[in-house]
Amino acid sequence: MEFQPATQSLATLRASLKEARRRPHGNVHRGKLYISPEAFHTAGTETNLCISRFSILDCTGNIHIGPWCMIGARSRIYTHDHIHQGRRPLLEQQERHGVIWQDKYIGRDVWIHENALVLYQVTEIPDGVVLGAGAVLTKNPGPYEIWAGVPARKIGDRRDLSPLEIRELVHRKPFTLKDYLGETWQTTDYTIF
Repeated sequence: MEFQPATQSLATLRASLKEARRRPHGNVHRGKLYISPEAFHTAGTETNLCISRFSILDCTGNIHIGPWCMIGARSRIYTHDHIHQGRRPLLEQQERHGVIWQDKYIGRDVWIHENALVLYQVTEIPDGVVLGAGAVLTKNPGPYEIWAGVPARKIGDRRDLSPLEIRELVHRKPFTLKDYLGETWQTTDYTIF
């Protein structure tokens, strides 16, 4: 079995970042996106990153992204927040005071799955963190932790698997419709696209 590359070419990464990077409050602060030089020094690949062009990287503040990171489609990383205090109209507050912002550091080998939301309060996502699909991260996780849910909470830790555990995982019997539906699978006239 031959696997396709999971990382992006330099041209694809640039095209993705052109669409994903936003500065919604550039009048308050125009942050920059910093990609670690290590992301471009892996033999046999132009980059070791995968950042979806459908993600949103809010560069009101600065964002640092380390090597070997994956940022999934429709995930959003925010470096700004609005002032939600007081009884005055919030839009009036924003017109008068703008927004608050801070920088965000994303370490190496961080996976932010599809439709995850990283809010302003998060300042660091350390090495090895996995953020589950649809999660809303409101605080800093620890290294190599797995977080999921709304709001996100720690649900596990990444650990090294033994060769036997990897073999069992890769060769486990997958769920199949044929097994699930039994005879119905063979006799029903399904529409196949």
